[in-house]
Amino acid sequence: MPTASETSPAAQSPLAGKYLTFTLASEAYGVPVLKVREIITMLHITAVPQMPPHVKGVINLRGKVIPVIDLRTKLGLPDSAIGEMNCIVVVQLPARGGELRNIGLIVDSVEEVANVAAEDIEPPPDFGGSVSVEYLLGMAKVKGVVKSLLDIEKVIADDIARVPAEAAA
Repeated sequence: MPTASETSPAAQSPLAGKYLTFTLASEAYGVPVLKVREIITMLHITAVPQMPPHVKGVINLRGKVIPVIDLRTKLGLPDSAIGEMNCIVVVQLPARGGELRNIGLIVDSVEEVANVAAEDIEPPPDFGGSVSVEYLLGMAKVKGVVKSLLDIEKVIADDIARVPAEAAA
C-alpha cells in the first residue's frame, strides 16, 4: 500500500525539478532547465520586417539563424535599454509538426539553476477573469523569494509559427 507521501499531489507534481531563473523588470522568473539549450551574451540582432514589436529579429548562432524575442515586451513589462547584464537564453521547443526549434529570449540577467521541490510550488494566483495567468506554470518559493515559473511553450507558441522559415533550422 502506498504511503501518504507517495500519493499526495505535491509528491507527484510534474512541476518539481530544475529551473533556470532570470530577471525581467526586477522580478524573478524561471523556465524548466530541460528546455534551455544555452545562454549567450547579447549578439547583433538583425531586424526582420513585419514582425510584432516583441520579435526583435534573428541572430547568427554558429551558422544557424535563430529568432530572438524580447521577453519583457512579450509579457507586457516596461521597456528598458539593453545593458551589459542582458543576455539571450536559447530555448529549444517543439514547433508545429513536431520538429524542434531554437528561439532566443532576451532577459535582463540570469540568476541561477534552482532545484525547486514540489512543496515549494503553488498554483498561479486567481486574479479573477480580468487577468490571465495562462503563461504561468506556478509560483515557486526559492530561498525566500517568489519566482514565476513560465510555461515557455505557451509564451511563444504564436511566435513559433510567425518567425521566418529559415530560422527553423
